[in-house]
Amino acid sequence: MKVVNAVILGISTLLTATGHAGTVKVYAAASLTNALTDISKLYQTQSPQTKIVPVFAASSALAKQIEAGASSDIYFSADLDWMEYLVLKQKIQRTQVQPFLLNQLALISPKQLNIPFQAKPQFNFSGSFQGHLCTGQMESVPAGKYAKQSLIKLGWLDDLKGRIVGTDDVRAALAFVERGECSVGIVYKTDAFISQKVKIIGTFPANTHHPIIYPMALTQQGMRNKEAIQFEQYIRTNSKAKQVFQRYGFVLK
Repeated sequence: MKVVNAVILGISTLLTATGHAGTVKVYAAASLTNALTDISKLYQTQSPQTKIVPVFAASSALAKQIEAGASSDIYFSADLDWMEYLVLKQKIQRTQVQPFLLNQLALISPKQLNIPFQAKPQFNFSGSFQGHLCTGQMESVPAGKYAKQSLIKLGWLDDLKGRIVGTDDVRAALAFVERGECSVGIVYKTDAFISQKVKIIGTFPANTHHPIIYPMALTQQGMRNKEAIQFEQYIRTNSKAKQVFQRYGFVLK
């Protein structure tokens, strides 16, 4: 019996070591894909015993997954609303939430197109291009929510009915414009920076939408994970990590 118990204990210890110890799952907005991937690689060179597992998607989709019980240690949202949603669902403690990054909203097109743009109510935006406009789903995806706010503020939304394509996340909107399936797209300025196939036509004034704030927080699970606490602190305080965000066009708050 002692031998059997010892074997069971050994298997249990091995499973714990290989399956959980040293692993940090980060649920992050799709617009953070490049920056956070680079930062994760930097961190793992100095902490090779820690495995960073990033999951990128729309902040809305990730919040719903965490609410449903998905294993996540850190949540990094592209807006405050979905972070507040998880606080209210008691998946994140309010004291853990800290705004960290800022971004801008940009209008993009394929490089070969020459589309005029003025962020003024009197500008005929719907008549300035043919085809469709792509952005995130306007009722849930943060980029789409910001886009809708700007289009309403400028008085352009009604004239675009039937021409707006809502995508699962902001990177999908970027891809549609890169392929020429949409003539224009509303994405974050940081997304436009990473593409060689699109150009920024202009940016939307900050007063046309809510501030684009990226908060980050440890989840209830993450607060019990020593490696997650250390990685979250690294993202916030390490000078090299901050430089990566800035290189991709984010502004530190």
